[in-house]
Amino acid sequence: MASADLWNVRLNVNGVMHDIRLPARRLLSDCLRHDLRLTGTHVGCEHGVCGACTVLLDGVAVRSCLMLAVSADGARITTVEGLTRPDGTLSSVQQAFADCHGLQCGFCTPGFLTTITAALENNPEPSPEEAREIIGGNLCRCTGYQNIVKAVLRAAELRSASDQAGTS
Repeated sequence: MASADLWNVRLNVNGVMHDIRLPARRLLSDCLRHDLRLTGTHVGCEHGVCGACTVLLDGVAVRSCLMLAVSADGARITTVEGLTRPDGTLSSVQQAFADCHGLQCGFCTPGFLTTITAALENNPEPSPEEAREIIGGNLCRCTGYQNIVKAVLRAAELRSASDQAGTS
């Protein structure tokens, strides 16, 4: 590929700045996985249906398999690798998945974790029905979703307790 066919892109991924040269048609999911070696973002359907590739773009859950990396230039991206706290402890959503056995094979888990993280920012106290709605755009072939719904509710509890203790 000729150097003229490459674009300079600056991405802030999990708090780390990356200046990279990419083809204009490189998908954000491919950039994260292949160029930046952040393989926690999974690619399932490549049509935006399954949710496995969900990342946070400036705090909003987006399907990285539907987005060109050049369009994320200058954005703040959080992948599943960036959800852990700076001290290495699990985020409330990650801890809730562990507490509630919300995963089995783990393929869909990164998309659920990022989706739920964004949703709890907007709705910190979801009802069970709202928890089902939050995860409705992510597909899982293993769990039956019941423990994932429990994990959403548990994550909300953990976040609330953390907020009350002042340790977000």
